[in-house]
Amino acid sequence: MAHRGASATARENTVEAFRLAREHGADWVELDARLSADGVVVVHHDAHLDDGRMLAELTIDEMPDHVPSLAEALEACDGMGVNIEIKNLPDDPDYDADHAVVDAVAGLSQAYLGPERTLISSFNMDSVDRMHRVDPSLPCGWLFFQITDPVAAIERAVAHEMAAIHPYDNLVDASMVRRAHDAGLRVNVWTVDDPERITALIEMGIDGICTNVPEVARRLVDEAEA
Repeated sequence: MAHRGASATARENTVEAFRLAREHGADWVELDARLSADGVVVVHHDAHLDDGRMLAELTIDEMPDHVPSLAEALEACDGMGVNIEIKNLPDDPDYDADHAVVDAVAGLSQAYLGPERTLISSFNMDSVDRMHRVDPSLPCGWLFFQITDPVAAIERAVAHEMAAIHPYDNLVDASMVRRAHDAGLRVNVWTVDDPERITALIEMGIDGICTNVPEVARRLVDEAEA
């Protein structure tokens, strides 16, 4: 799963990075979704551009050329699955309590991908809960960075009808993977570039590895399957 595309090779979250991800053998791309001032979903990690302007205060025509709309990004991801991370945390400067970005992402996901090639994820459980209400057919994953109790985290994901959990790499061990699988959840870990760690995760039976170097992960996965 190419993290923001092939981001070790090209500028992250750009059409070029997504196209390179496919060339480097990625099965999936992970990208970030935010909403512009005129209601267009754009692909960018931070709420602000490098020059300080906030995306939510710019129309799509005012965006820099390197910031694609989600529609443009999904076209560039043809042939791959796409993990769309909804960026809408309460402490974000562009936070929208109505979760309008979720509604827009749902329509684009169905139009370009369909449920089999879509995975919606967010750190904000309210966002993925909203997605369940808008379009129950689209699978969702819960992102988390810090947890004290893996069992409780898995139970929460199940209670909210997640298809997957997306834990930070340092949280993942064989026990977590086994418990999640027993609960019917896939485990997609982020963000892993070290070849030895990638190999260890493959041996644990991990379902997805989000990485900046998809060509490295592709080679290691193929070697393991062989």
